[in-house]
Amino acid sequence: MSDVGEAVTRAHHTEWARVDATLTRRFGDLDIAEEAAAEAFATAVERWPADGVPPHPGAWLTTTATRKAIDRVRRENKRDDKQKAALAGHDDGPPEPPGAIDDDRLRLVFTCCHPALAVPARVALTLRLLGGLTVPEIARAFLVRETALEQRITRAKAKIKAAGIPYRVPSAEDLPARVPAVLVVLYLVFNEGYLATGPGTDPVRHDLTAEAIRLTRLIHALLPDDGEVTGLLALMLLIEARRPARVSAGELVALDEQDRGAWDAELIAEGHRLVRERLATGMAPGRYQVLAAINAVHTSAREARDTDWSQILALYDQLVRLDPSPIVALNRAVAVAELDGPEVALAAVDRLEDRLAGYHAYHATRADLLRRLDRGEQARAAYDKAIELAGNTAEIAHLTRRRDQLG
Repeated sequence: MSDVGEAVTRAHHTEWARVDATLTRRFGDLDIAEEAAAEAFATAVERWPADGVPPHPGAWLTTTATRKAIDRVRRENKRDDKQKAALAGHDDGPPEPPGAIDDDRLRLVFTCCHPALAVPARVALTLRLLGGLTVPEIARAFLVRETALEQRITRAKAKIKAAGIPYRVPSAEDLPARVPAVLVVLYLVFNEGYLATGPGTDPVRHDLTAEAIRLTRLIHALLPDDGEVTGLLALMLLIEARRPARVSAGELVALDEQDRGAWDAELIAEGHRLVRERLATGMAPGRYQVLAAINAVHTSAREARDTDWSQILALYDQLVRLDPSPIVALNRAVAVAELDGPEVALAAVDRLEDRLAGYHAYHATRADLLRRLDRGEQARAAYDKAIELAGNTAEIAHLTRRRDQLG
């Protein structure tokens, strides 16, 4: 890829949500904002190779997108009061509630996660607008068909417009009911950044992980005593701390093989502090708090062999009661393998086949357990299936090397 092409790609990763959010606030229309943003990036692809990358790419994209949005409004001759205000450069929406954080992207998250929308639609729409994720990327995250995902997003946009859902951070009394869906979205955005599934993207997208952490910090500032907000922030920090050791020479590095000296000690310390804060309250933890505690155990071990797997398994047992999903059961089986052996773990994994047959991590986990049991032919078949389903280039390289080591 050329330097200009890389610049456009970086700008898309870092600026999409900001441009989209800025235009949504100004024009009050998600379709206008998204289409204008897309047109601005398409113009960048055409013009930057000839004209050069502008000194301030983000400002260039916002200005270009704004002009395209104004052109569309004029073409369609939509001149109600809100659009006139937009063209004049004013925001005539209701004022932000006292104490709300002035952040366009946070407003966009809460708009898309309004309770009038079905939960799957909230999550899908926010991933599309906040992270600039493509429909195929989001469909993979949900394990659903692309056509069904596209319909969710279209219906959600129409509902926002028809219901006149406001573009704002909700008032303090409304926040607790709105936050859970927002946390789901932010965690999915973070996961897409930590293990990107899109073709042609970096294996790890720091722009997405950083933005998810930034927005979670803002919500934590709004709700410092909310255990799940604190738990999600701690979880993100402890996972992000391992990012410098996550990929080497284009290949994913498994947790037990990572250089722990490369981990970010400051992020680990902050994550551990947040976990301890929640433990000190004596309140029953939620899903994100348990996940954060699991990662705290992992990041407490100096070496992989020092990991307290009995504590991790106990935490997964707690998590299963909160979230009895097949993916949690799959991750629990990894801990079972360390304590009770790969044969016991394989039996637990095989029971998940009906629900996870299309999930690459299911086959990758099976492959590793079969390898440890010296069942090479079956392990190879499982690796082949995992490689077929995986979307992350670094993970594919890792799985391919493991498969080829079977001989």
